[in-house]
Amino acid sequence: MNIRNLGHDKWELTFFIALSVTTFLMISSMSSAYANNTNVNTNSTYRDQAKRMHDRLTGVPPTEETLNIMANYIDPDVDGTSPTGTNPSADPVTAARYAIDHLGGNPRAKYFYNVTLKNWITPWTNEEQTIFAPLNDYTALVIGMIRDDVAFNTVLSADLFYTGTGAGLPAFSNMNNDHFEALENNDVDLSDPSQFTSRPQNNLNGAPAGIVTTRQAGKAFFSAGTNRAMFRFTSMNYLCRDLEDLKDVTRVPDRIRQDVSRSPGGDSSIFLNSCVGCHAGMDPLAQAYAYYEWVEDADGNNGHTIYTPGDVQAKYHINSTNFEYGFRTPNDNWTNYWREGPNAGLGWNGPSASGTGAASMGIELTSTDAFAQCQVEKVYKQVCLQEPISNHNSAIESLASRFMDTGDMNYRMKDLFAEVAALCMGN
Repeated sequence: MNIRNLGHDKWELTFFIALSVTTFLMISSMSSAYANNTNVNTNSTYRDQAKRMHDRLTGVPPTEETLNIMANYIDPDVDGTSPTGTNPSADPVTAARYAIDHLGGNPRAKYFYNVTLKNWITPWTNEEQTIFAPLNDYTALVIGMIRDDVAFNTVLSADLFYTGTGAGLPAFSNMNNDHFEALENNDVDLSDPSQFTSRPQNNLNGAPAGIVTTRQAGKAFFSAGTNRAMFRFTSMNYLCRDLEDLKDVTRVPDRIRQDVSRSPGGDSSIFLNSCVGCHAGMDPLAQAYAYYEWVEDADGNNGHTIYTPGDVQAKYHINSTNFEYGFRTPNDNWTNYWREGPNAGLGWNGPSASGTGAASMGIELTSTDAFAQCQVEKVYKQVCLQEPISNHNSAIESLASRFMDTGDMNYRMKDLFAEVAALCMGN
């Protein structure tokens, strides 16, 4: 029996190549159709839900194709992953993911990053908690982490930074915010990794600790004061608790600094019943920031954070005569007294109740159940445009647990946004 060798027949080889290419293109086309059903969906209920979901996530209306794709994912009578068929279980979470997909998905996904996330994060970056502030390195870092699915429990500890890459942008400088304002003014697409990319902080602002060591965080929370502001606003933004919510007068006051009077107004009961409630737990934690200070130039227009390892900033020793027998900060070693008492309910899961420096203390905070619950509640308010409603309480609790689960969401904020958007798409 003669076996034909295709390589010996030039015509057959050409035909085989052409057939292979044609088949590949057909399969590719079928795969593309299979990936997203672009057929027109005429069901007004699912179209309304898809549009509401897209509007809330991006702040702009969807294209007609995007609307159909999302509606087909939501519609239980349409298989959202095939041009035809029936979907026994609708997939609204996938519809939400498509809305914010920056890798070849929704052409308007950019606005989720440039507008929705920018406006959502900006109030965390200043004491006034205003949305009316330009893009800065703090906001940019959080946007980049969410876009790239960086585990969000590293937001207070990561050695990570994001900058633009386009021509015509001013070079990043640790002395001003010009680079990031230019990113915003030039409408650079923050969803595009080729225009907005990550790199290590490289100790730009001291030992890297995520957003804590961004320039904007230093300007807002290390400027003047006693560095307690950094702890307070970190707690507010990432645990959803102000100091009043954490007050516990049963903790040992041995780490309260000298600047806190033990008899304010001549009345020691005020200290024992009020001041100690915050300071006994906060001061030993805020010690993690002992080597950081914000410094400005003569006219106050520019500035940067300095980091002085081994040399405690003078602000930790101000007003030492208020109570000279109080604690005098020797280093940046922190201890968490709130692992016991009422605040044990925050669910502390970190590796240790004590440590050194801002990054390790950030890990202590982001390892809590409260951190996960806080992120779910913040996303819910942003996407659902309301406080959590009672019939969603169990779903929110489940989302917080799944958000922490390394086998499930693994602290991926994009997944959390998608899940929440699906949860309230009918509201």
